[in-house]
Amino acid sequence: QVQLEESGGGLVQAGGSLRLSCASSGRTFRNRRMGWFRRAPGKEREFVAAVTWSGGNTDYADSVKGRFTISRDNAKNTVYLQMNSLKPEDTAVYYCALESYASTWEYWGQGTQVTVSS
Repeated sequence: QVQLEESGGGLVQAGGSLRLSCASSGRTFRNRRMGWFRRAPGKEREFVAAVTWSGGNTDYADSVKGRFTISRDNAKNTVYLQMNSLKPEDTAVYYCALESYASTWEYWGQGTQVTVSS
């Protein structure tokens, strides 16, 4: 019913930038948030950022505030994560997710690897 596919991951040097994209297909879930999460080996999955349908309300984890920007293009059913000033600690598999209703992140992509070298 809903499919999410991340892209844009890769290897980047510390201080560099990457932009992740997540394309969704199927049900659009208008007025529901899309978000980004990440998981590093040996660590729990953690919240990174979320954005409302309008794009006017965003939330960020403290660890990425001021460096990452989440946005969405509803015409393309795509959410983006612009990552600047990347740090080695940002290395993780990044997943996009779709909120089917309030407080429920129901749909997930397969993830895209981001590796930040020193």
